[in-house]
Amino acid sequence: MSDPERSTELLWGERSRSGLSLERIVRAAIELADAEGLAAVSMRRVAERLGFTTMSLYRHVPGKAELVDLMCDEVMGETAGEDTRPRDGWRAELEGWARADLALHRRHPWLVEAAHSRRVPGPNALAGFEWALEVVSRTGLPHAQVVAVVTLVGGFVESAARQMAQRMRTERRTGVSEEEWWGARDSLFQHMDRYPTLSRIYEEGGYDAPLDPFEFGLQRVLDGIEALIRDETRDESRCAVCGKALDETGTGRPRDYCSRACQQRAYRMRKG
Repeated sequence: MSDPERSTELLWGERSRSGLSLERIVRAAIELADAEGLAAVSMRRVAERLGFTTMSLYRHVPGKAELVDLMCDEVMGETAGEDTRPRDGWRAELEGWARADLALHRRHPWLVEAAHSRRVPGPNALAGFEWALEVVSRTGLPHAQVVAVVTLVGGFVESAARQMAQRMRTERRTGVSEEEWWGARDSLFQHMDRYPTLSRIYEEGGYDAPLDPFEFGLQRVLDGIEALIRDETRDESRCAVCGKALDETGTGRPRDYCSRACQQRAYRMRKG
């Protein structure tokens, strides 16, 4: 566990970019982790990579724990706080944020190994969090729900990234892809007939064209957020899509849409 006060000082302080600088140490450590995993990162290995002594590194960073904090924030700068991100509505923007975060974890699978709840956030981490909060706050949700929505989407991405990183580590270690490994399990499949539901789904093509679990899950998470926003913020006297005033319906469940066209538009938006 890193020293939070020292990590804060390192993350938020000024960095020299000449000679053996903190910047060069962090970049070398990232390259090492990308190539061999987080376990391969040590002060000695990083020093060897840079051509300096291990003691030289300790003049810039007190140890591996603080170095990992710096590595995480450095790579988060690849996607955090991008002013060029389009403003296409909260759903499209959160989709883009989630996919960019997953792509970041694909480039740096060691990120999930470094994850823990008490890491001191650096400027890049907070820039990304700020951007996501701003997107969701435009929906009109209460502040506590804005934070919960961003945490929910981020947690979903982290879970997907953890599974992806595990597959990548296994494939790297064995040289066998996930598809190849399961394709060679004929002895296992011979026992499946004792499970009728699984057998029926398999025989009827349920596994022929599997859905992308990340994309499927992301859309369901966003569907739930959309339902929350609709319930928390909508004016029941107006169409949920175009905002046009709704005609009185008398008794029964209130109408959500002013027309069949708006209802179909809402369906298309949910389907992406």
